[in-house]
Amino acid sequence: MKKFLAALAATVCFVLVLLVVYVLHVRFFQVDVVFYAAIVDGVLAAALCGAGLLLLRAFPLGGLEKFLLVSNWLLLGYCFAISVPTVIDRSLSFYILEKLAQRGGGIRLDRFEEVFTREYLREHHLVEVRLTEQQQSGTIVIEGNCVRLTARGERLAGFSRFFRKNLLPRQRLLMGRYTDALTDPFRDSPSEVDYRCR
Repeated sequence: MKKFLAALAATVCFVLVLLVVYVLHVRFFQVDVVFYAAIVDGVLAAALCGAGLLLLRAFPLGGLEKFLLVSNWLLLGYCFAISVPTVIDRSLSFYILEKLAQRGGGIRLDRFEEVFTREYLREHHLVEVRLTEQQQSGTIVIEGNCVRLTARGERLAGFSRFFRKNLLPRQRLLMGRYTDALTDPFRDSPSEVDYRCR
């Protein structure tokens, strides 16, 4: 019981350190990609707390237990990075909730497409943010007025396309009916477009 309580107290300390590191990072330092920055914050917090474990000789955990505790902190840091700042930063669902709140609690259903095309893209700088993230991830390059996939981008697009077509739900509820529309969203895309790079 003593070891469990010590590990729990140390984990609470890790969570507090993680939050402090994250807040300091986003308030006072430059951030290229929110997800990557939050991952770095989790690693830094785990390293700081892990160093604290090494310095506390009286801490009632053995070497392997400390290693496992730090490993769990790294996983917690990853969970935090992907589940809180990244989700809030990228989530269309949160945007809808925030937009509804901004507009007095309700928006007409037949005007949502207008909200997305005229407000969401502009307010969240969606194109700029996503292109910046893809550049920082090494999946695209921008050459003049042309955005091109890198070899890494080709591989990720292939994996995503395979997963979407084969491993996403074929009977997904969309506005009251079940459909497989999102397993092949390009199904009805026009084949001839005038925006391809030459």
